[in-house]
Amino acid sequence: MSTAREQSVRVEARVVSADGTEIAFEQSGSGPAVVLVASALADRSDTAKLAALLAQDFTVINYDRRGRGASGDADAYAPDREVEDIAALIEHVGGSASLFGSSSGAVLALRAAAAGVNVDRLALYEPPFVVAEGDAGPPRDLARQITALLAEGRHGDAVKYFMTKVQGMPGIAVTFMRCMPKTWANLTELARTLPYDIAVMGDTQQGEPLDAEEWKGATVRTRVLTGGRSPAAFQRAARAVTEILPQADHRTLPGLNHGAVVMAPKKIAPRITEFIKGRA
Repeated sequence: MSTAREQSVRVEARVVSADGTEIAFEQSGSGPAVVLVASALADRSDTAKLAALLAQDFTVINYDRRGRGASGDADAYAPDREVEDIAALIEHVGGSASLFGSSSGAVLALRAAAAGVNVDRLALYEPPFVVAEGDAGPPRDLARQITALLAEGRHGDAVKYFMTKVQGMPGIAVTFMRCMPKTWANLTELARTLPYDIAVMGDTQQGEPLDAEEWKGATVRTRVLTGGRSPAAFQRAARAVTEILPQADHRTLPGLNHGAVVMAPKKIAPRITEFIKGRA
């Protein structure tokens, strides 16, 4: 019998997506396949601890989204290309897999399911939809502001703008992060992919109900997870998802917030495991 330590051995590999872009990933564990879809300003290093925990029960694919880490990129971007990346990874593990995505990565995972990718189960942590008029969404000109900063080579300012204007992080917290050279260098390197996450979100953060037609293809069993310490807007977004999908439910995890995938993976992993195994 293999031990949990043996199961968690990671093997780095690559798949070629439909447009020829190479997507790098680490595969670990054994059992049913689960693909981890990272959020904005994140690569597979952010989900490495979660991957190691899930690898005790599953074959885990922890990948760098295109334009990040060791993955390649293309001249033109569209969310459909990232859906194709997920499809290529699922094909690599045998043609079907469950998906776990967090924040904008949760929306990308949902887009993949809605597009007809062969998803077994779909677990989403705090998709950042803004569905109520009073909830604070990002600036209407977010895409223009970020694109302009990147065009001027001001990647650090683009990160700060996104963190303060979209994620609601206090400016002092961003200043503190700037004092951690390795962390800040990784964030500024990932800044070029911020327009990708903005495109993934589309017009879903304008304080209006979700368009059921846009997501009707996502018919798989779905669980939306939210943190009990997160703003109420995330709870409203989760309920909105369950209302438009035929097999979706919502669970709140006490004591957690939006950064829990990185900060508290030991508390999230059991909830993902029980859902994918059909225990709850």
